[in-house]
Amino acid sequence: MPSYLAMKTDPADTASEAAQALIRSDLRELSMATRKLANDAIVLGGGGLGFGTFLFKWLALIAALYLLVLDRTNWKTNILTVLLVPYMFFTLPDALFEVFRGEVSYWISFVVVLLELFCRKYLPAWLELPGSVILLSVVAPSLFADTFRNDFVGVGICLIIGCYLLQEHIKASGGFRAAFSKANGVSNTIGIVLLFVYPVWAFVLCLL
Repeated sequence: MPSYLAMKTDPADTASEAAQALIRSDLRELSMATRKLANDAIVLGGGGLGFGTFLFKWLALIAALYLLVLDRTNWKTNILTVLLVPYMFFTLPDALFEVFRGEVSYWISFVVVLLELFCRKYLPAWLELPGSVILLSVVAPSLFADTFRNDFVGVGICLIIGCYLLQEHIKASGGFRAAFSKANGVSNTIGIVLLFVYPVWAFVLCLL
């Protein structure tokens, strides 16, 4: 009855109250949806798919660095390790990638360029490829850094690189059996197989 009288006496006030009530209802629904999204993100990040992605990205980085180290020892095989640079670019953990895209990376890149220009003969050869990863992270356009890195394009590139390195390693080792039986073959095979863990995981997530 009071609301009816209010509508009779002042329609403008009633319309305003109805609009405010609708806004409050929408805000409550938005708040509930935000809380649900936050809870889901915590669940996924803490022990589900998000944690798996986090773990496998670090595993991919360690595998790539492991292969770079082997390439400087007597255990290396004739594989194109320069392909590990774009692989690491697409699989760098997000926290590390943000550091490389920030102010710190500008100073690192500045020092790397100066060393390349003026102290190249004193620069250790093993620093060349890791330095290239940092430079690539700094200069990469947002299409690659923000889009391709986090979708199926980057995952597909990583899978292609892994497949190419594996077949090149098998060919250089003298066949599939030698790649999995000889000491110098097995060490590289382990690293290359680990390169597939994150891309396969991410590809499955893309299909879900």
